Formats: sequence, structure tokens, C-alpha cells
Amino acid sequence: MTSDTINTNKEQIPTLKLSKVSRIFGSDDNSVRAVNEVSLKIYQGQFIALVGRSGSGKTTLMNIMSGLDKPSSGSVYYDGTDLGSMKEYELVQLRRTQLGFIFQSFGLISLLSAYENVQLPLHISGVSWRERRRRATEALDTVGLASRSNHRPYELSGGEQQRVAIARALVSGPSILFADEPTGELDSVTAMSISTILQNISTQNGVTVVIATHDPILSNMCDITFNMADGYLTT
Repeated sequence: MTSDTINTNKEQIPTLKLSKVSRIFGSDDNSVRAVNEVSLKIYQGQFIALVGRSGSGKTTLMNIMSGLDKPSSGSVYYDGTDLGSMKEYELVQLRRTQLGFIFQSFGLISLLSAYENVQLPLHISGVSWRERRRRATEALDTVGLASRSNHRPYELSGGEQQRVAIARALVSGPSILFADEPTGELDSVTAMSISTILQNISTQNGVTVVIATHDPILSNMCDITFNMADGYLTT
């Protein structure tokens, strides 16, 4: 089964397009079809949720969307370019500059301050220290954490650590932000705060946000919710 989002501008090129994408693990009788013939279109600035039970295929689908994994069949297009035609170094550059990633476990480096964690992707990309400082400070301010920039992760609450992770994902100026269960380890009040930040990033900054989540509060805030079950996608 396939699903397309509604496009209000028929001439607009989707930021992300999947065409009959499948992902199979294993072979022969031991094979598992984690993603099954999925087609969809996502446009700039949309706030998208992928929901489904554990094992439904939503994380695998997100990995394919972001170029972290390759489909067994079908095609993935970013701004009209087929990711399958890109060389590995081109995919690395794409992920560094155009795609942002947020994980359930935060993934912060414990010895670095919030500011140092946020500016690290820019440092790796060779951005000047003045520009790193400007952009990291701006990203921390976006998530309301400028006053805690010198604190290390162990000095921050879970919600504050996730906000640092969001700022780190934003600092490179991505056009798409991928978040895998971003509220999964947070209490309900903190989860709502993180959900609002992600919604604002989409509506105010024009960033496309794609979230894999079990959280009904977060998914209800999204523009479009896709449901996954046994590798199939429905709206």
C-alpha cells in the first residue's frame, strides 16, 4: 500500500520522495521484509510523524529516508536527486550539511559542555571558530538553553540534554530534521516541552521535521501522521 501527502503546490519538488521502497533483511526462508513498497512525498516545512508498534518498520524507514541505510528496491529522492546515484562521500556531505539527527539516548559527549557538544559538527566540518560560536549560541538560544551553555551533560536534566541534542542537530542549518523517539525517555511535562520545540522548528524555521514516535501527544501535534504496521505505510 502507498501513501502520498497532499501537495498544495503541484509544481513544488518534494524535499523527500520515496518511490516503492522496500527493505529486506536476510535471504530466502529467513528473510524479513521490514519495509514494504512504501511511496510518499514530504514537502519543506512539514511536521511528520511515523507511528507504529516496535518492529513495525518505522525506524528502518527513517534510516532509509536519511540515507543511513539503502533500500533493497525502490528509490529515495532528496530535492529531486536520487540518493542511490550519490557516492558515499556525497552522502556523508549531505548528512553533515542538510540533514539533522536526534536520538532517544541524546548521544552527547559527557566531557564536553553543552556549547562544545553543539558546535562539534561545525568543528568537524572546518567552520571558523567565530562562525561556530555564532551558530552554536543561536542554536542553544532557539531551544531556550543559552544560559546553560557551559554545563556538561551530567549537570543537565534529561529534558535539557535533549534540547542540547536538538540544538546540535540544528547548528548546521539542515533542511530536514530526523528524530527517533525524541521523547521516549522523558516525563510527560518535559515531553510536551520538547514536542513544542520541534513543532516551532518546523513552523517558524521552515525545517522539515520527521519523527518516529510512540508518543500520542507528539504525533497529534504533527501536520501528517503515517502509520506503519508490518512494513506497510498508511495514513
